[in-house]
Amino acid sequence: MNYANFGQRLLAFIIDQVIILIAIILFALFLRQSSASFDQDSLMGLFLILGWLYFAVQESSKYQATFGKRIISIKVTGIAGEKISFGKATGRYFGKILSSMIFGIGYFMALWTEKKQALHDQLAKTLVISKT
Repeated sequence: MNYANFGQRLLAFIIDQVIILIAIILFALFLRQSSASFDQDSLMGLFLILGWLYFAVQESSKYQATFGKRIISIKVTGIAGEKISFGKATGRYFGKILSSMIFGIGYFMALWTEKKQALHDQLAKTLVISKT
């Protein structure tokens, strides 16, 4: 397997974050125009759910990749190269919280692990591979 390198993963992550940020801004503008009101905790919970669904639904789909990963031509697989389930994609997403702790060291693990796995990949037993 041709494992995705850190640069590919980082670029896909940045693209995905821009997409999510645009969705959040549009949602905030919608809320501003409507009579609905949310407190800060409710909005944070909503954004956590939005991020979870964005990643888990796409990474468990037939594409096995978010929009950012598709643009970069990488995808998420199980250890044997198989498509992952929604449950496994969910575990991978919430594992990113652990990867983010302590200055994002869990993400940087992809620089030195044999299969270029970040902490959340190791926890969920997934790989990120190049489609080429």
